[in-house]
Amino acid sequence: MSAATELKLTQNSYYAASANEQPIYSKLESNIEADICVVGGGFAGLSAAIELADRGYSVVVLEAKHIGWGASGRNGGQIIAGLACEQDVIEKALGYDAAKKVWGMSLEALDLVRERIKRFDIDCDLSDGFLGVSVNAKKGAYLRSWYEDMAKRYHYDTDAQWIEPKDLRSWIDSPRYFNGYFDKRSGHLHPLNYCLGLAKGASRIGVRVFQNSAVTAMQHANVSNNESAYLQTSAGSVKAKFVVLAGNMYLPEISPKLAPGIAKRIMPVGTYIIATEPIAPSLASKLIPTNSAVCDTNFVLDYFRFSANIKASGPRMIYGGRVSYSALTPPNLTQNMQARMAETFPQLKDTKVDFTWGGFVDITMNRAPDFGRISPNVYYLQGFSGHGVALTGLAGKLVAEAIAGQAERLDLLASIKHHDFPGGKLLRTPALVLGMLWYQLRDKLG
Repeated sequence: MSAATELKLTQNSYYAASANEQPIYSKLESNIEADICVVGGGFAGLSAAIELADRGYSVVVLEAKHIGWGASGRNGGQIIAGLACEQDVIEKALGYDAAKKVWGMSLEALDLVRERIKRFDIDCDLSDGFLGVSVNAKKGAYLRSWYEDMAKRYHYDTDAQWIEPKDLRSWIDSPRYFNGYFDKRSGHLHPLNYCLGLAKGASRIGVRVFQNSAVTAMQHANVSNNESAYLQTSAGSVKAKFVVLAGNMYLPEISPKLAPGIAKRIMPVGTYIIATEPIAPSLASKLIPTNSAVCDTNFVLDYFRFSANIKASGPRMIYGGRVSYSALTPPNLTQNMQARMAETFPQLKDTKVDFTWGGFVDITMNRAPDFGRISPNVYYLQGFSGHGVALTGLAGKLVAEAIAGQAERLDLLASIKHHDFPGGKLLRTPALVLGMLWYQLRDKLG
């Protein structure tokens, strides 16, 4: 995937069109020093920078493009409890007691989002509420079993409630869904404005943020010997005691020499979203009365929500549902996305689409996050697998704790085993495409 391809995918973004004004961050054009250098100006990198600055470290952030350029600035905007993988994946990897701690950390991640929005006064249209829904009786039975298990063993019913089929239309006025649950603790926001707000807040507490400053080389060092790492850009350098690599799937493309060993464990997946013209607030409140974010339980899923009620014009439906595992943009994207939306909400079949955009997120084989170290003073955060709006904030906190000497929580997640995608660089994408076709067929067959 090239930068030109990425630009084509993201240039018609509703988020970019409704972005808050942001400061201009300069390009690094000198040789500087810091305690920590963070590579990546998205949610994870900025969250780590904030947490580290709060602990008294001097921090530099190097962003290859501009703040929020990657997945942080164009995702579905949903903040959801849990990880992208099922909880039993974590139980099998770590055991039940440790899995309970991980679940608790995912709830902490939701609180962190709200705390940072309040602390830095970020205008990002935060709204509470999430609906998880099934598309048929068979999937509904599985969802009910999952919910009951989570309520019994993880006390999930403290924050969520079950919705029977007879009651579902009062929660979402769609003929497509069978049953579901409502999570009052999860929610949604304008992701780009949240990211811009994090950068502004980080700068306010002393973090030095540089844009258009891709790292071209890094010299590792051993912190136990009081040595520093050196990171080189096209026009400057940073000498730092610690490094946090938070470029996710863009790291191997933009800075391929930094951490080639971990690149094999993630795969870029294209995800695409449309935003409609403004619709009547009365219709929006009828379609989703709680103004919740919504996601179905298919493996290849649809996710959607309403934007904020912009002045008197009304909110827009923001609908995501197409994915690409081949790095190629699906043909007739806007029309196909519009058809998916109309299948969910026939009331919107004649509604005009004003924006279509997309880009890539990183997934792991098991869809669990991949955090850890590649040397004693170089940490990495990747593999959020489409669940990163909240989880990235937690990741930043965990890596800051580890650098400050309290590594237990980071090490817990780092102990999850991750496998390389099969087939090598040339064959793993075709193999994944075939695998996803199988999952799409399973979704259609129920």
